[in-house]
Amino acid sequence: MTVNRLQKSHLNRHFVKSNSRQISLETEQDRIYKFLGEFVQKWSPEDVLQEFKILFIDCLDSVDLNSVPSIYAIFSEDNEQEFRHTLKRCCYIIINNWDSQRKYKYIKELVELFLNYKIKIWTAESCSNKINIFQRWLINFVNSNDYEELNLFALRHNEQNKTHWTNRYTTYSLVAQSFDRKNPKEQQESALKLSKQMKDKFKFELAMYIARSQSAKSSETRYRNPTILGDNVLHLIKKIVLKKGAFSHENIANIFLKQTKNQTFKDFKDSLQKYLIFSVERQYFVETLKQQLSDKLLPWKKEYDEKPISKELLLRSCNRVIDCLTTEKGREPSQLFVLLLSQGNPLTLVVVLLKIILICKNARSHLEIRMAELIGYYNKYPEEECQWVINFIEIFNITFAIYAENVEYNLINMEQDEQTSQPMVNLDDYRVFSQLKVDGLRKGDGWDKG
Repeated sequence: MTVNRLQKSHLNRHFVKSNSRQISLETEQDRIYKFLGEFVQKWSPEDVLQEFKILFIDCLDSVDLNSVPSIYAIFSEDNEQEFRHTLKRCCYIIINNWDSQRKYKYIKELVELFLNYKIKIWTAESCSNKINIFQRWLINFVNSNDYEELNLFALRHNEQNKTHWTNRYTTYSLVAQSFDRKNPKEQQESALKLSKQMKDKFKFELAMYIARSQSAKSSETRYRNPTILGDNVLHLIKKIVLKKGAFSHENIANIFLKQTKNQTFKDFKDSLQKYLIFSVERQYFVETLKQQLSDKLLPWKKEYDEKPISKELLLRSCNRVIDCLTTEKGREPSQLFVLLLSQGNPLTLVVVLLKIILICKNARSHLEIRMAELIGYYNKYPEEECQWVINFIEIFNITFAIYAENVEYNLINMEQDEQTSQPMVNLDDYRVFSQLKVDGLRKGDGWDKG
């Protein structure tokens, strides 16, 4: 690395000037963000990558060992967290711009700049101790959860590198990032956008796979199964779609909301418990769920028992039940989660979670954050030890894709050409049809054409 190359950095020249005056850290950070926002829109991705590398990485290996690199000079030696926040925000400013321009390969190259950096810790005799501190900051960043979150954006467009099983479910980690107020706003925006893209892609691929799997031309127009459950997934999908008509999950949810509209909070908690176990077929599951919910829900927030139910209390109650069913402390699975899944019917648990969201859509983000925490907990275990958890997540993905707002699935009896809500049917006689809803209207089912 030469001094001449450092001098080529546009922002580095700016800092040589600005650091001659006493300027607040916040002001300097704003200048960095503004510069990068303009630079990434005007210059080629190759030039942006080179500029970024000079600013944050190459400058730490400068031959001028006793000088403090310009961009690092704005931080005091005990301000590593502020440096990391600045570095993250710079990354996401660039990622947001490149994502909107579909320059996905450069996002991967940006993330990999850090991996390719080989740190050299200089001795105290040869350079300022500050250089060692800043080098350590960079290494700490690469080994941090912040970098793992950043790496999700590279993995998204490089699927062959998804070696760990949890990388199939990054959409939940992205949702958690998007709602974490400690993250830079650019990171929240990027995470929310990418999670939506991934959900939409899964919904589309699932609908196309269903259509092709049922088509007479399926052998010629085979479509990728977006799940890892194999072709048996079609039977599972039929089972999920089967409950339609007067006793559909949506209708029962609407009835529940109307009936509890004027209840006190105490009565509502009792009604909520009954609603969640209503129509659950497996008796041992019902008893387990009923007992656990009684212990966790009924004594909860007793000071509000005589108050009328409100939207706020509805949301807090649904979030409370979600915690009981997933991870109460945000760090490890709840006892109820492990107990219910150990009984061998993940679909039943997924349906209970679905029923919660059908009465309170605003609880969806809380549920997905809890899913991210569950996946994070099991991240340390190999795939072969987590098959029961993976099975649950796959069924969760399918169920919530089927009950998405913009796609409607129906089960049609090909012999009688009518739907059924009867519990005992031969699913082989039925086909699943999907309709894409556009602005509240249904656009004809064309998934299985062609």
